[in-house]
Amino acid sequence: MRKSDKKIENQIREVLTDVCEDTLKGYDGFLWVTHTVNYSSFPQSLKIICVFDTNQDRANFLQGEGPQHVSATVQQAFSKVGVQLKNVAKLISYETQQNRK
Repeated sequence: MRKSDKKIENQIREVLTDVCEDTLKGYDGFLWVTHTVNYSSFPQSLKIICVFDTNQDRANFLQGEGPQHVSATVQQAFSKVGVQLKNVAKLISYETQQNRK
């Protein structure tokens, strides 16, 4: 990993930690946020994965205003560090721990 890649990774981790802490406060069954990225094409390659405990927790989240809230939180958090994301909602997916077992 190049030094510039490490800088990007640290920035992403810091931003997503804030997003995670915010989301943990507001949504039952939310567990964590993770991501994948190709550093040479950041931020276009960024994929954010929000993980919930059960399928029902995820369904409840998706039926409410959760996705809009998370998209706005991600957009704001990255904007604060000077990274502009396009089509934020398309960068975020929602999975469950239940399906990972």
